[in-house]
This record gives sequence, C-alpha cells and structure tokens, in this order.
Amino acid sequence: MPVEFNIFPERGLVVVRYSGYASVNDTLTASEAYVSHPDYASGQKQLVDMTRVTGFEKDHVQFMEMQARKAERLAHSGLQSLVVYIAPTATSRDLSSMFVRSWADVDAVVPLVQHSETEALALLGQQEENIDILLATLAK
Repeated sequence: MPVEFNIFPERGLVVVRYSGYASVNDTLTASEAYVSHPDYASGQKQLVDMTRVTGFEKDHVQFMEMQARKAERLAHSGLQSLVVYIAPTATSRDLSSMFVRSWADVDAVVPLVQHSETEALALLGQQEENIDILLATLAK
C-alpha cells in the first residue's frame, strides 16, 4: 500500500510512510485506519516519511476536502499535534508543501518539513538515527 503507518503508543508517536504514487484516496484510507486503530490517541506526534514518493495526485479540491475533515476532528480534540514531514526530493517537497499549506489555519497542528530522517526524529524527541531502527523497536 502506498501509505502505511505504525503507532508507538508509549512514545505518543505515529510513523507514516508513503511510497510510490500517492493518491488522495490512499491518504484518506490510511487516515481512517489510523483513527480507528486501538492505539490511536489524540495529540500523537506524527512523523511522515515522504522519501519514497514518486508522484502524487494533484486533485486539490479532493485533497482540501480530506484535510478539512481531518482538521475538524483535530480541532475537537483540544490538543495540539506536531507533524514532521521528511521531504528530501522535489516531489516529496511538493507533496509536503500541500499538507503544510492545508494546516495554515489549524491551531491543532504544527507542521514542519525536514530533509533528513535524523533531523526529523530529533525534532520529535526520538533518539534513533533513522526510521528503520525506530521500527525495529516495535518488534521487541
């Protein structure tokens, strides 16, 4: 699947990884699975890895409708969530820019964009050097 997530409930963190061509529907499906997951909690920090994105759907209307639904849910939580996007390529920067712009008027989300995994993980208070090392801690 082009969008996958792993939740670290003890860290208050969800790691989202995009790969290949990302559609709005893929993002919506993953978002719905995330919020219905038993380890979901309002205010979890998010690490969104867009390193492997090769392209994405540019249906801005559908994208903004999806983001509006997410914003409404987040606004009702009363909590703020830090979302850090990893975007080292031109394509991933374009996609992360769409997300960041969509959060402009949403106080419940603080979006940041980084070029490296190490920087992104550090901003989220994680000591691992890369996502693969972080994900390996789930298996323990």
